[in-house]
Amino acid sequence: MNRLRYQKIQSLMDEGEPVCVTFSNEKGSGSSLLYCDLVHRARFGESFVIEGQRCKPGDYILGISDVDPVDYYIDSGRYKDENIAKKAIYSLPRVKKDFRSLRIEPLHKSEGYFDIMLLYLLPERAMRILQAFAYHFGDCTIPGTIGAASICGDCTARPLLSGMGISYGCKGSRKHSGYRDEELPLGICFELSEKIEEGLKDIPATFD
Repeated sequence: MNRLRYQKIQSLMDEGEPVCVTFSNEKGSGSSLLYCDLVHRARFGESFVIEGQRCKPGDYILGISDVDPVDYYIDSGRYKDENIAKKAIYSLPRVKKDFRSLRIEPLHKSEGYFDIMLLYLLPERAMRILQAFAYHFGDCTIPGTIGAASICGDCTARPLLSGMGISYGCKGSRKHSGYRDEELPLGICFELSEKIEEGLKDIPATFD
């Protein structure tokens, strides 16, 4: 079971457990919830297989829809003008995979392969994930964030591209899914997950 393989990673979360996301070809259904809300619910034990969800920007970022959310970003009031809103949406990472559905489930229900593991961590715990990566590779190239598309972009699409993504959250995910103000979402691709687990076993404790 994956839960036994990733005990060190699991121990970093104060509440709930890591969430595994898999891009699948199985039949799913649409959801009236947002992707970030579904991931947060999976943190506490629920499982979902979805072919769509309620957030239009999320559908675009996750590769479910090809309709870009430029109008949504223009109308959001978060950007100075139309050109800046367009620049913002096109700066975000986007999933480019062939799939039918997304399986979203807590770590203890996941068996074998997954695409992304998502964590909600206090800053010191997030630091240890970065240190575990650096233990193996000597660096960590995590691109920045603009405070938008946190769970779908920074922590799902970006790890598919670069291995790992960390976020300060976004308005939608903090408003709708309700993770704590002091928590940082972080995503790790499957290919890095065992390296991170191994690194956590070997690096010194923070307060030794």
